[in-house]
Amino acid sequence: MSAGNPVINPEVQAWSDEEVVGRVLAGEAALFEILMRRHNQRIYRIVRGILDDDGEAEDVMQDAYVRAYQHLGQFEGRSTFVTWLTRIAMHEAFARLERLKRHTSLDDDVLTDMKLTLASTDNPERDAANRELRVALEAAILSLPPKYRSVVMVRDVEEMSTAEAASVLEISEEAVKVRLHRARALLRRALYRRSGVCARELFTFPATRCDRVVAAVLARI
Repeated sequence: MSAGNPVINPEVQAWSDEEVVGRVLAGEAALFEILMRRHNQRIYRIVRGILDDDGEAEDVMQDAYVRAYQHLGQFEGRSTFVTWLTRIAMHEAFARLERLKRHTSLDDDVLTDMKLTLASTDNPERDAANRELRVALEAAILSLPPKYRSVVMVRDVEEMSTAEAASVLEISEEAVKVRLHRARALLRRALYRRSGVCARELFTFPATRCDRVVAAVLARI
């Protein structure tokens, strides 16, 4: 392996998650950064889809990564690493959500008054209509009850298969299908028909925030 930061080594970047996990377990702890940077976008979307607060979402991401690192030896490879990591993140997010519910009084207008954080885009010519659609779709997803919100995030936003979603959510594939059907019914049909062009742009996680989360986790492990 070449000298310098191994994380930016192209050969290292080509390793599978499972190869990186093996190296980390063998003592190359710095390589855990690869896993964080590789999956930050997915983990952020999943967590942000459960929690209504951007700062809370970042905190939960950090907690999830630290927990994953501390229990890395328990990863047995029965699912993919990212599925295992996503499951940890979802458990952390739902636990945080329950704590917030106990300490926060929410009224019926909370979703209307919520301030959504919009990520910057590398396409300066995106027209206003698409920007408004993205905001409206994010708000619609956040208005769903948590169990429906989470299934929309994993199936429609992250585009996981039914089997992957069932593994992450720890429910049956049939339950995934039922929840997804009900979740979609709660979203305005006309709005959701148009979501395919922008679903992958929801809850974006820019590089500066990626750096902040990685630095915070590395300082804790």
